[in-house]
Amino acid sequence: MRLSDQPKVSAVPEVVAGTSLRHVLATLGEPLVRVLVAPRGLAVPVEDVVILDPEDPPEAHPGDLVLVIGARGRAAGAAIRAAGRGGAAAVAVKGEGGTEIAADAGVALLTVGAEARWEQVEALARGVVDAARAGGEAQSGEVLGDLFALAQTVATLTGGLVSIEDTASRVLAYSRSSDEVDELRRLSILGREGPERYLAMLREWGVYQRLRAGEGIVRIDERPELGIRRRIAAGIHAGAQPLGTIWVQEGATPLTEQAEVALLGASRSLAPQLIRARTQPSPELRLREDLLAGLLDGRVDAESVAGEIGADPGRPAQVLAFALSSPGAAASGRQLRRAELVHLIAVHTAAYRRTALVSVLGGRVYALLPDLPEHPDAAVLALAREIVATARRHLDVPVRAALGGVVPRLSDAAASRGDADRVLATMARGRWPEPVASLADVRADVLLSEVLAYLADQPRIRDPRLAELVAHDAEHGGILVPAVLAYLDAFGDVRAAAQALNIHPNTVRYRVRRAAEVSGISLADPAQRLLTELQLRL
Repeated sequence: MRLSDQPKVSAVPEVVAGTSLRHVLATLGEPLVRVLVAPRGLAVPVEDVVILDPEDPPEAHPGDLVLVIGARGRAAGAAIRAAGRGGAAAVAVKGEGGTEIAADAGVALLTVGAEARWEQVEALARGVVDAARAGGEAQSGEVLGDLFALAQTVATLTGGLVSIEDTASRVLAYSRSSDEVDELRRLSILGREGPERYLAMLREWGVYQRLRAGEGIVRIDERPELGIRRRIAAGIHAGAQPLGTIWVQEGATPLTEQAEVALLGASRSLAPQLIRARTQPSPELRLREDLLAGLLDGRVDAESVAGEIGADPGRPAQVLAFALSSPGAAASGRQLRRAELVHLIAVHTAAYRRTALVSVLGGRVYALLPDLPEHPDAAVLALAREIVATARRHLDVPVRAALGGVVPRLSDAAASRGDADRVLATMARGRWPEPVASLADVRADVLLSEVLAYLADQPRIRDPRLAELVAHDAEHGGILVPAVLAYLDAFGDVRAAAQALNIHPNTVRYRVRRAAEVSGISLADPAQRLLTELQLRL
């Protein structure tokens, strides 16, 4: 029985939060899954998706969508009865037997396509349930922000059948289908990826090359002898990086006049969703990221973090900070590269310390290395250099790494993070030519920066005569202050200062003398000379 042919059944109140069996069926639809019997109707709430093996104890809970693997039709009778007793929303099996058992048990029975893989059914159904749990259902029954909902919208606008794939040709979502499905679409949905013989033909025709080349519509003519109907497609990109493809198959009626415009718009609006899907960490990784973020922000105590990761809170620890240095890159491209950098850092640091944690804070990636030896060696510096070199090779973007100081215990990790941040700030000002630095490498620059920051916040310890010099210079070409700073940097060597400024030595002498006249400062006095250099560096 098709969804459109189902008889009206006794009403169960529509769910407001979460999703319903009707929505799951409408989203996944044929040829993947269809309903055989629904004694309690299709408005029953679906709260979770569970897999039941014949060897497992047959049990279920209210709101479960139970996927019974390893048993077909009537052979799944025990699982169907258990699902009914537990108040499950529905049971999905392969084959079409067992409808009487399901009707007696009061539970909906679904049949899954014979060629479909159970892991695919579970992943897609769980995606629908999770998205509904996060965003609720709109009045139309489509999950807010869901890829399936967008696929259905594009199908309405184009008049075709839509599927969304990643760069490996795996089907991520699709619109509801009908009898106009061609063989390529049917096999792609059932197998969750395009069949290789069809993919090979598309590659041979240059379709994927054009899709990955950039924005634009790619047209594929109908091939009746191959079971392929007419299609249009568009690549989904983040800058120059391909994320996937959106396909529109023509059905029984021609595509709408605005189909290509709608498809181009959809390909652009899909990019943020696919970026989010690729960069979203798993719950386990998210927990570990939150642990490190909480430790560095002071929200989580060191003992709790140590207990979760199996580390010794009394052992030394160190924080490494990493920053992408590609200010001209698009935000979407930076987000993808940062996610890839996180994975790369996690792999390398876990190989060095099993208990390592990695997280993103404020656009930077931080790695915590707990359980260090009492006297850390150069291994951490080598680790940072290896990460930077690998990231530059594979991500094709410059990456800077800063090593915070080694702290005696895990509770001091925030101090190590502060050191790493100070080092990165110094590197960003061009004060260190290498892509990796420790606090020891740039300590003088770091300390000078902090002295200047303190001086900037304390007007009462600044000399007003130098403020007058800066203001006068700004109104008269801005040539005196640079000359004084170059003169002081060169320890009074006029020729070296002139060379740094690319001017004549006599010009340097005149400008320094003129600055002294304007301000009344004597550069012959060591104290005034030191104060002048510090204040003018502001």
